[in-house]
Amino acid sequence: MTEISEKTKPTLVLLHGWGLNHAIWQPIAEVLADECIVLTPDLPGYGLTTDYPEPYLLAALADQLALIIPPQSLLLGWSLGGLVATQLALRHPAKVRALALLASSPCFLQQTDWPGMNASVMQQFAGALSANLALTVERFLAIQAMGSTTARQDIKQLKQAVLSLPLPDAKVLAGGLEILASADLRPELSRLQMPLWACFGRLDSLVPVAMTQQFATFAPHADITVLAKASHAPFISHPDEFLSWLRRFLQSGAAL
Repeated sequence: MTEISEKTKPTLVLLHGWGLNHAIWQPIAEVLADECIVLTPDLPGYGLTTDYPEPYLLAALADQLALIIPPQSLLLGWSLGGLVATQLALRHPAKVRALALLASSPCFLQQTDWPGMNASVMQQFAGALSANLALTVERFLAIQAMGSTTARQDIKQLKQAVLSLPLPDAKVLAGGLEILASADLRPELSRLQMPLWACFGRLDSLVPVAMTQQFATFAPHADITVLAKASHAPFISHPDEFLSWLRRFLQSGAAL
């Protein structure tokens, strides 16, 4: 078997979701260390990245991250990170060799013709942030694990990642919720110049699997996978299935 040198290894960039930080990817990064160069930057305002744009807008987040992402990276975004990754690929296509979206929707909020989160749920989270920051994040983590047969363990792992670093400022979390509530990149998907992969959990309560059919109409060339028993965090609840999918994405992207 030919040894892969650092020069020939593909670069995989993993973007986390709302309320979390780069620590969530540590187990995945360790498993893939011999196969690719894994970068796990924090979203602006999260974890070790204390600087962030004001106002907290999607395009500005993408531009800030583009400064530190190598050209021709294989970019994966989970949940809110998927919106950021999509915007980055649209605005800085030279940075992204192939794009993967994990449990992420181009439009998170429910529309008349689009399955998504109910607006009242989003409003409840926004209102609760000012009252109890930590509790609001914890409740959101619990929703992310709903439907998973390993929900208790999933929540524990998510919480450990959150608590491993200081919580973001309330205005960063509020800004992220506003992006989730207002962003609609559906019409932009057809403009993507690189291969697009997407993976969803059938039991996901934040990104309903019913969305995948409409998703395919906006991105007809996307490679779409649905994990039958997974919820919103398949890399935690179903790591083997997730890694199998991710390795296929890596192999496809590296072959371009």
